[in-house]
Amino acid sequence: MIASIAFYVFAAILLVSAAMVVSARNPVHSVLFLILAFFNAAALFLIAGAEFLAMILIIVYVGAVAVLFLFVVMMLDIDFAQLREGFQRYLAVGVAVGAVLGIELVAVLAGWQFAPNAAALRNAVVPSGVHNTAALGQVLYTDYILLFQAAGLVLLVAMVGAIVLTLRDRRTSRRQDIARQQARSVADTLEVMQIGVGVGVKEIGILRPKAPEPERIEDHPEAAPAIGHHGSGEH
Repeated sequence: MIASIAFYVFAAILLVSAAMVVSARNPVHSVLFLILAFFNAAALFLIAGAEFLAMILIIVYVGAVAVLFLFVVMMLDIDFAQLREGFQRYLAVGVAVGAVLGIELVAVLAGWQFAPNAAALRNAVVPSGVHNTAALGQVLYTDYILLFQAAGLVLLVAMVGAIVLTLRDRRTSRRQDIARQQARSVADTLEVMQIGVGVGVKEIGILRPKAPEPERIEDHPEAAPAIGHHGSGEH
């Protein structure tokens, strides 16, 4: 009973957070809702007995991917006012694309058929004698190894594309000259000094703490000497 209640609670929060990911106007809020969806999905995996997937979802996706998304979104410096200006202009195109995607989803769901042995596999997901992590590794790296590598290649291309799009060539930025660094000699980068015992760095002119600078008269105008004599009548 408790497991059923927890399932429906986490599933409801997951659906709401997933809807907010695509409907939130602020991209930073979308990434935060995505992190919330990951946590609820991990809770559902725990309820289903897939603890390895739950930990991977939190450690990899929340700890790395979602934080990377948040970092990239904050670096892009998106002008939200400019984005809202073209909303009505491209509204018809967006509605048309959404309608096409909706029709495709309906067609896929209409032709969906469960496998004949789906009910038996639901009751015995993990093969006998093999724990959950080993069974998952066998499916990913044996049965679907080509699809898994293709997905990794797609993610790599997406990462390279994001780096190229966000890369800015600034003339004021300092660049690393590897050839100049390799050509340096010890005499150019290191200076050996002979310091007496018990003297410290004071001998070479380094004072800790730094010696106070002499006060100037303009810093304290009230301490300036008087120009004339008062009371004697002499000038």
